Amino acid sequence: MKNYKFVGGIHPPANKLSAKLPIEKAPLPKKVILPLAQHIGAPNEAIVAKGEEVIIGQVIGQNKKAFVSALVHASISGKVIDVAPYPHPLGLKIPAIVIEASDEQPDAGYKQEKTNILSEDPAHVQGLIYAAGLVGLGGATFPTHVKLSPPENKPIDTLIINGAECEPYLTADHRIMLEYPNQLIKGIQALMHILGIKQAIIGIEYNKPDAIEVLSHAVKNTSGIQVAGLKVKYPQGSEKHLIKALLNREVPLPPGLPMDVGVVVQNIGTIYAVYEALYWGKPLIERVVTVTGSGIKTPKNLLVRIGTPIADIIEYCGGLTDDAAKIILGGPMMGMAQYTTEVPVIKGTSGILVQTESEVPASAYHDCIRCGKCVSICPMCLLPNLLGIYAEKQMFAEAEAAGVLNCLECGCCVYVCPANRPMIQMIKHAKASIMAKRRKAKAA
Repeated sequence: MKNYKFVGGIHPPANKLSAKLPIEKAPLPKKVILPLAQHIGAPNEAIVAKGEEVIIGQVIGQNKKAFVSALVHASISGKVIDVAPYPHPLGLKIPAIVIEASDEQPDAGYKQEKTNILSEDPAHVQGLIYAAGLVGLGGATFPTHVKLSPPENKPIDTLIINGAECEPYLTADHRIMLEYPNQLIKGIQALMHILGIKQAIIGIEYNKPDAIEVLSHAVKNTSGIQVAGLKVKYPQGSEKHLIKALLNREVPLPPGLPMDVGVVVQNIGTIYAVYEALYWGKPLIERVVTVTGSGIKTPKNLLVRIGTPIADIIEYCGGLTDDAAKIILGGPMMGMAQYTTEVPVIKGTSGILVQTESEVPASAYHDCIRCGKCVSICPMCLLPNLLGIYAEKQMFAEAEAAGVLNCLECGCCVYVCPANRPMIQMIKHAKASIMAKRRKAKAA
């Protein structure tokens, strides 16, 4: 299949240290911390109280008024010991439900795989996805049922499955593709059934030849599903750039969405969660997480219960090295550094990356030297140097006029900046300020 080029992008070292490590099941946590906001959209409210007994798979968080939201389920059986704000991977304290595990831990879901999903009413199947609390597991965490509900005036013709996993270090999706290819095909077919389409494309970067081979074999006897190799280039896994690379379609700038060009994009991890939800009745209570980096003693790919404190996961992986200096949830390009190991694994946690002192330079950033490197590699054709300056000077109106809300926050600009300027942190601040001002104006 022909690949089309997109502008900008970089080639950071892959550092896929855990690519050959099979997925292991992490130990059952003694307690879980389940934030009521683990998705893009309206946050949930707790529908259980402190002291209440809950069972695995039970809905404990829900927003009954908002369509753009995702249910939260108990990931273990046990007693609710607190409902209060707790540290969240985004760096804030967010309301969460804390459950202490009981001795008995039943399975969540059916004992036998269902076989009639593709003959059921598409609306019913989509309802099962909502009931399972599925969101995009690539990190964006957009509720899956919303993506599968395009308006009638925006017909979908293609489903793209994002198997690029272009973020350095992360290998969770790679391992899922190698270990669960047939389950992925069933999940893809279910989404094609919901959308009423006949074409799906699995895009995988060429640095994963084993995954391309395995899935190419898996789709041989299927109709309408193909595997396409992708050039190794960051951020190849961005929805807009993936659509450009595979279909040569240009997604309009925000508020434009893939559905505007007839496409729905889903991540590999999300597809596997769709399979488990539809064929086994299992809500999103666990996910595959890559635990990696020079600062972790034993890198692993783990199947982890949602809500598990990352301290437990780090301990299971042998602990930190003596020179460990920085913990990031996600990858080094778009992940978030953490100030405590008491934050939990949430639905969007694709990796736990630990870097050492030598990998985390402590040098201060300097004034922009106008070299233009960030401009030449920006995949959104923005002026990151200018946006950073506007944000630094609190000139948010100017930043908005210069397109700051179009930024993907991919981190390419920071990677190439010789002045070590934290453009993404600045841009995030500007975007948050602009959106807060909009909300205030709307409320007024």
